[in-house]
Amino acid sequence: MEISSAISERWRSLTLASFMGCILFIYIITLNNPTINLVISSSSVVTLSTMEEQPQSLSSAIVVTETEQVSPTIAQKEIKQRANRIGKKCDINDGKWVHKPEGKPIYYDSDCPFLEEKMNCRSNGRPDFEYHNWVWEPRDCDFVQFNGTDMLEKLRGKRMIVVGDSMNRNQWESLACLLYSAVDPAQVEGLEVKSRYRKLFRAKDYDFTLEFDFSPFLVKFNNDHESGSKVLQLDKISATSDNWLDADVMLFNTGHWWVHLGKFKTWDVFEHKGELLEEMKTVEAFKIAMKTWAQWIDHNVNPKRTKVLFRSISPEHHGDHWCYNVTKPIQSESYASFYPHSLVDVVQDTIRKMRTPVKYLNITKLSQYRRDAHPGLYRNSRWKVVMERYKRHIPSFVDCSHWCLPGVPDTWNRMLWLVSSWPCRKGSARCSNPI
Repeated sequence: MEISSAISERWRSLTLASFMGCILFIYIITLNNPTINLVISSSSVVTLSTMEEQPQSLSSAIVVTETEQVSPTIAQKEIKQRANRIGKKCDINDGKWVHKPEGKPIYYDSDCPFLEEKMNCRSNGRPDFEYHNWVWEPRDCDFVQFNGTDMLEKLRGKRMIVVGDSMNRNQWESLACLLYSAVDPAQVEGLEVKSRYRKLFRAKDYDFTLEFDFSPFLVKFNNDHESGSKVLQLDKISATSDNWLDADVMLFNTGHWWVHLGKFKTWDVFEHKGELLEEMKTVEAFKIAMKTWAQWIDHNVNPKRTKVLFRSISPEHHGDHWCYNVTKPIQSESYASFYPHSLVDVVQDTIRKMRTPVKYLNITKLSQYRRDAHPGLYRNSRWKVVMERYKRHIPSFVDCSHWCLPGVPDTWNRMLWLVSSWPCRKGSARCSNPI
């Protein structure tokens, strides 16, 4: 027994020494040969914190090639930093806007026929184009570039509808432009639809339809009520909800119209269970309305066929962080824009309680730094007249809510493409269930 134990001990020592020798050999070879590619690949679970649902595990990789002209020391440091990140949550909102002056947008406003005037800042005369050159880079995610051809292929034969207020129309126009840039213009239909309440993009080659339906409250707004008042009917779904039926992908938003005040406030009273309620608090009314929407989704949507998404509130920039004449993003990571947190809580709580899975597309944090990317004064081509004749009214004319296109909503759609699709691919955070 003692002889056997001694032999086992010798083998154990030899094995350990061989292993350490291999490690030392690889290190020396790598250190002295800058042309060798360094690859680190490890399986790690990545959580997309912009989502309500959690994706599957995936592989992460860094490849340093000779053409990148990275020294061995830098390469090793980069790999070590990446290795330290493995296993961390992939929070797309945890990142920063990086200026890339050599970068170009996927499309230009002059090339896209789906843009309305207020988003068409460059054509309206905005003299600076730096807002095109800022790219969102999450810290612990590989945020892949948008690929219109890939998205259209994955959505072949399907119908997608975007429902909500003008901010969702802003996102719809961005997505229509991104997809339009990936197809033959002769194979696109929908240009004849000019209404701001309903929009259509159809890619015939892919048998894919992208629609927009204007419904800023998601519940019924009656401006022809028998009482003579403008009534928001909290327990009745939007009058246009029949347009939503049978879609394969649904993207909703609401919020902005609920907090409008003064001349921008649309309704006079709320109605619930047939009773007109003048004193109900907005957040309580919003809870009822969101419950009405959730019940409609649970009753009408087959989750095996249809994917439902809800986009978070798009931040505005007023007061101390007014967007007028601003050409650079906010750099302070501690900055937090004002938006109604109580409404955000209601949305998230509603989604958690639903039977139908709903993915929450959280774009608020990354968007709040971009006060430079609003139309501002360039919301239409008549801005010079306003400047000359109505200088006192400039604050009410400047648009610090919507977004220039190309611009920030392109990043929202990059997120949409990443988190809403589609089979996993090694080396990226793009991993979810196929639509």
